[in-house]
Amino acid sequence: MKDFSLSSITAGFVAVLVGYTSSAVIIFQAAAAAGASQAEVTSWFFALGIGMGLSTLGLSLYYKTPILTAWSTPGAALLVTSLPGLSMAEATGAFIFCGALITLAGITGWFERLMKFLPQELATAMLAGVLLQFGLAAFKSAETHLILVISMFLVYLISKRLLPRYAILIVLTGAVAMVSWMGEFDLDTLAFQFAIPVFTAPSFSFAALIGVGIPLFIVTMASQNMPGIAVIKASGYNPPLSPIITWTGITTLLLAPLGAFALNLAAITAAICMSEEAHPDKQRRYTAAVSASIFYIVSGLLAASVATLMFAFPQALVLTLAGLALLSTIGNSLAVALGNTEGREAALITFLATASGMTLFGIGSAFWGLLAGMLAWHLMRKPTEQQPSV
Repeated sequence: MKDFSLSSITAGFVAVLVGYTSSAVIIFQAAAAAGASQAEVTSWFFALGIGMGLSTLGLSLYYKTPILTAWSTPGAALLVTSLPGLSMAEATGAFIFCGALITLAGITGWFERLMKFLPQELATAMLAGVLLQFGLAAFKSAETHLILVISMFLVYLISKRLLPRYAILIVLTGAVAMVSWMGEFDLDTLAFQFAIPVFTAPSFSFAALIGVGIPLFIVTMASQNMPGIAVIKASGYNPPLSPIITWTGITTLLLAPLGAFALNLAAITAAICMSEEAHPDKQRRYTAAVSASIFYIVSGLLAASVATLMFAFPQALVLTLAGLALLSTIGNSLAVALGNTEGREAALITFLATASGMTLFGIGSAFWGLLAGMLAWHLMRKPTEQQPSV
């Protein structure tokens, strides 16, 4: 308990808040595409919350490293277009198949071996590219909520000068008080009730396994686990990767019948828990992830109520809060990425391609940014130069 701090607990809450408000609506759409009932939609959020909470808690405590898991957001987007026409049983079978493939990738260790060839400059450039949109959105939100954003920005600057360890907590507290005073944070319709999980027996359809299971696995590994590992490495942590990937696959396998379609390593929310704002002592930042795990478990147990609570926050507040919380991480990532003059252009290519937000063949820009950067790295550097890797 001595490793915990108010700032680490705040970082954990902010990570969960950003995760839910940024992509929970896609989960609703994915479940609806499969023809899920209201009870089944609630069960999906129950399974995802419990899965993320328990896996984050176990991995972070075991390795004393802030390891945050998350649902596969690009995977959910894929399901929106690929699940129509399939039954819930067939969808569940595809989720189990995806979980089995993730587990196999972890057990065999091939994914960890692949990541060893990733230079540190490109990993941090990709991280900066992924997080850039959050930094930009913090200021773009001023177009719709000028007073709120300016107030949060000023409070952040003053807090960073006087109480840097609690800057994000102070900003969050002040912002919630302000939107409540402005009448934009209404909790009158909020009613707390426990979620009831709904078990769906799987049906293994060849069309669903090939058309949903395999694409879901590829998108999750390329667009989620690869950036997630890069965030861990870029933040200076070195836990064994294969067991971590294995446990995300096993968790998916176990909870798929309840609606956990794909669990993986987090990237953006993990960066919040790994930042200096989470805890000044790098060795104690795992407590931010542990705090997030508790909020995840609570969100799973109170799935329907928490969804209402999360969406009660104005979007401008969430975007600005996330951007401010990630400022130091973006700055440090760019400093490392562009610090080596020999690999600067390859790192810049990675950063720009990732920040573009392009999606090709259902795979997000983080994968293509790394691919373009690796190509530039190997073609533009002299063969005799040593290529550092993470």
